[in-house]
Formats: sequence, structure tokens, C-alpha cells
Amino acid sequence: MSDKERFIPVAKPWMDEREVKAARRPILSGWVTQGPEVAAFEREFAAYVGARHTCAVSNCTTALHLALLAVGVQPGDEVITVSHSFIATANSIRYCGAMPVFVDIQPGTFNIDPALIEGMITERARAILCVHQMGMPCDLKAILDIAHHHSLAVVEDAACAIGSEILWNDEWENIGKPHGDIACFSFHPRKLLTTGDGGMITTSSAEIDRQFRLWRHHGVSVPDTVRHGAKEVIFESYPVLGYNYRMSDIQAAVGREQLKRLPEMIERRRFLAKRYRELLVSVPRLKLPEDLSWGHSNWQSYCVRLPGRCDQREVMQFMLDQGVATRRGVMCAHREGAYSEMSCSWSLLESEQAQDYSIILPLYHQMTEQDQDYVVEMLGKAIS
Repeated sequence: MSDKERFIPVAKPWMDEREVKAARRPILSGWVTQGPEVAAFEREFAAYVGARHTCAVSNCTTALHLALLAVGVQPGDEVITVSHSFIATANSIRYCGAMPVFVDIQPGTFNIDPALIEGMITERARAILCVHQMGMPCDLKAILDIAHHHSLAVVEDAACAIGSEILWNDEWENIGKPHGDIACFSFHPRKLLTTGDGGMITTSSAEIDRQFRLWRHHGVSVPDTVRHGAKEVIFESYPVLGYNYRMSDIQAAVGREQLKRLPEMIERRRFLAKRYRELLVSVPRLKLPEDLSWGHSNWQSYCVRLPGRCDQREVMQFMLDQGVATRRGVMCAHREGAYSEMSCSWSLLESEQAQDYSIILPLYHQMTEQDQDYVVEMLGKAIS
């Protein structure tokens, strides 16, 4: 393939006939909505991350919404989080009638800076919503110490972090065990494990899990699977206000197949991320993501900080013209029109610079070493 014909996308899901066969199973069974495949996916996901309870939902945004409701976030409350995240993080707080309080990030990890959290806590604070950005684990120990001191709940936005690990009590544990009160995952196509769209909530609390299962299915008292198999007529009731946040059995069947691939995906991505680091050290003044001693990223994305003299859009356009797709650094919610009424009197400089001077390079399971060499070559030319 000539360079003119070459195109390297920023991401690509790893799927083939195995997912097709998996989706065929519920389609032919006649049970395509939330049912036995969802239940099996929940059990298998729980076993993978080491969680006591898992609840599948329609996407990670709905997962975050339910998680915040479950820890008691109400109208008028405040939730400590980051602006530097996909807007769904902040939106989920507002769905509860609460307001996000944005904290700046650490530039090396793109995650919330724990040293800045305590100064943002007021009497209205109810929870901390921390993000494992692009798969990089945030400093949960420091965050949980602060949360416990102030009696705040901790919800982990682990949308990007399936397969990421953290050193916990001298043992490596998966993000999603969870270490806070609740963790929420995304199965969007940009994520390692995809069901087209979808989400999962994990918790150690049986009561919280029971609430999730009521809320995700309109608050109905009797699951469809129970009514379907009953020998007597059952009339359901709706004791609480619920939502239509269910996952379909078709999605779950695909997710079960994707879960089998996950160890291989993570191994490949960590190899490619290590190789990026080795190749990119030769690019002057380019800042690379940190290697943590206490955390292992799944490398959902590989994000680099451009030298200050570089124009982000020009670099990205040059690379696109050469057949390499990139994405700008993660957005900042406080800069969007939906948050224009919020006044941040404090600095979010690191968050803004991460958005303005960072780019996300291609990284996916099927990426070849030749593809990666070409990406690095084009980035070097774009910068120079």
C-alpha cells in the first residue's frame, strides 16, 4: 500500500464472526431484550473485575446517573469532579439537579489532582466523581482518604478503564472491583470492550444493586424473566420512579464474546503503548503520558502533549492529509455552552492546556508495527 492509499484510524473495534455468531444466538431464541444473556454477561463481568454485584445498563451516562442517585445526590448538592472529561461526566451530575464543582488535573496523567480536592469541598458537597481518564487509573487512595474524612461518597467514572489495574494493599486489582462506592463502565465503540453501546455498574452493596435493577427497568417490581417463567398470573407494580436504561440481550451476547478477547486486547495495547514511548522519546519537547508505579493503564488511548509552539489543529490536519487520524485532547465541560452559566473563579489551567495542546494518536488491537512507525514519522514531520 502506498502512503497515498494508507489510512490509519484513531480507533477500531476488534470484532469478527465470533460476535456475529454470538448475536445470532439471542436473535434466534426470540428473547432479544434484557434477559438471560444480560444476566450471564453481568456474572462474567463481575468475575473478571472482582466485583460482588454488577448491573448492565444502556450506556455509561445512564450508569453514572443511577450511581449518583444511589449515593444520595439530590437537587442543590455539589459533586466534586473534573471539567476535563467527556461532557457526560458533568451532565450526569446535572441530571440529579446537582452542580459539578470542577477540579484541575495533573498534566502527566490527565486525572483529577487530589491535592486540590479538599479546598473545593463545601457544606453542599455530597460526592466525588473521579475519572480514570483514557484508561489511566486516578489516585484512588488519596481520593478515598479525603472522601472518608469528609463523609463523601466516591463514584468512579471508569468508562475507559476496563482492564486497567491499581496496586491496592500490595496486590494488583482491577479497576471496577470497585474501590469507591460504585464504578461505571462504557461499551462504546471507542472502548476496548464494545457492545455497540452499553454500560455496566459495579458495587459491593447488595442494596445499591437492588436499586439499580429497579431503576433501570421503569421501577417494575417483577422482572420480565420471572413473569415469563411463572406458572401463575403475576400483576406487576411500580413502587418507585424508574427509567428505561436496559441493555438488550443482543448487546450482552456480543459483550460476552468481547470479554473473552479482553486479556489479549490489553496485552497488545500495552505492547503498542510501550513501543510508542520508545519511538517518541526522539521527538523533541513532546510530553508523553506518565508511567505509574501504582497503576497500569489499559491504554484505551495514547495522548501526547505537543510542544508549546505547535498549533494543535495544524498538526492534526497535516497528519490527516497524510492518512493518519487523530483527536484533540479531551474536552473541558466548563468551556461548553451548556455550562456557560457556571463561573469558575479558580484555575483550570492544566485542564485547558491538556485540551488545547494534546492530541490522541491511533491505537487499536489490529494496528501493525509498520502503522505505528508511520504515525510516529508523520507526527515528527508535523511538529518540525
